Amino acid sequence: MEPMLKLDRMDFKILEHLQRTGRCSNVELANMVGLSPSPCHARVKRLEKIGIIEGYGAHLAMAKLGDALIVFTEITINNHRRTDMRRFEEAAEKFPEIMDCYNVSGGYDFLLRIFTRSVSHFQSVMDALLAADLGIEKFSCYIVMRVPFVKHELPIELLFGEQR
Repeated sequence: MEPMLKLDRMDFKILEHLQRTGRCSNVELANMVGLSPSPCHARVKRLEKIGIIEGYGAHLAMAKLGDALIVFTEITINNHRRTDMRRFEEAAEKFPEIMDCYNVSGGYDFLLRIFTRSVSHFQSVMDALLAADLGIEKFSCYIVMRVPFVKHELPIELLFGEQR
């Protein structure tokens, strides 16, 4: 686990605002959090440099782009040596369809979130993963029927409020 970085109340305030309004100018952000532009800019650059702000991007309405399939897939690896787990992670990362890969505890080792055009496209992704001989012992798939909501903002106050 990484060491805890020292953030103050103002850093958290900046992060909260940037999650909601990532396209705002530095002057707008400074006004929203109650700083002057220069120190606000310096704080944002520091948060970027230390890796807390990983990037900026647009949230896309996938349904408006066309039909797509979201599949959550549980993967069990037959050998739990760190090198075998890392080999799977590195291979899975190369698949553009695999959006998230979580190493989890419980009855399986990895939970993947996979976006594809269709069931046959998903099957081709799984066939390619299996053909890569990554030590996959078994997998289970769950096709998403609908997505009632997706949250893009971390609940910073709830998770880290006592650290302020």
